[in-house]
Order: sequence, then C-alpha cells, then structure tokens
Amino acid sequence: MAIEKNLDLVEVAPQAKPPVCKIMDYGKYRFQLKKKQAEAKKKQKTISVKEVQFRPRIDDHDFDFKKNHVARFLKDGAKVKAIVRFRGREMAHQELGRAILDRLVEDIKEFGAPEGNPSLQGNRMIMIISPKSA
Repeated sequence: MAIEKNLDLVEVAPQAKPPVCKIMDYGKYRFQLKKKQAEAKKKQKTISVKEVQFRPRIDDHDFDFKKNHVARFLKDGAKVKAIVRFRGREMAHQELGRAILDRLVEDIKEFGAPEGNPSLQGNRMIMIISPKSA
C-alpha cells in the first residue's frame, strides 16, 4: 500500500504488541521532528553559574566589592557559587569561612537565597546561591 501511494512504511511504536506502523512521508516526518526540537531548544533557558572566591581573613572593602558582584550576578538571573578557600592552618578555623558565607547570605537576601548549607570539599567551603524569581 505504501509503494502504491509513493510513501514510506514507518514503525512508530516498536515496543507495542503488535508493533505499530504508519504510512507516511519519512523525509517530511524527520523535517517536522527536527523543527520541533529546534523550537523547544529556542525556548529553553540556560542557567549560568558564576563563581566568586573569598578568603577567611578578607578585608571589609574587599568583601563589599565581591558582595556587589554577587548581587549583580543574581540580578542578571545567574546562580552564584560562593567559595571560601582555606590555606594551611586556616583549615583549623572553618568557622571563619562559615561566618563569611553567613554574612554574604544576610547582605544579599533581597536578591537571592542559598540552595543549601555550605559544604566542605577539600580546602574549600562551597555554597550555591540562587536568584529570587521575578
């Protein structure tokens, strides 16, 4: 029947019992499928993650400078990965790093909120901050 109509016999659902086949123009079907995927990709929103690094003994001016960067990134709709990097004996005073991250969250709470508690990975304490939806 497909040859008579100058079309193709396409297996639509091979996992069904019995398998489902359809008589259609396969080239046109592939084109429409590709077009649908491109349309879905166009509507897809990509979320970028910006990274800002702090040190446990950061100066107030430096902290404010980096805090302003974090606020700007969150306003633009990007997630922010705040990292406190410890070196040497600073690892013994992880509470300083947690205090910096807590201070950061407190200062930027109108722009975003943390996704979870800070986690320690090696010599870094990491916290992901998500922007507040408009």
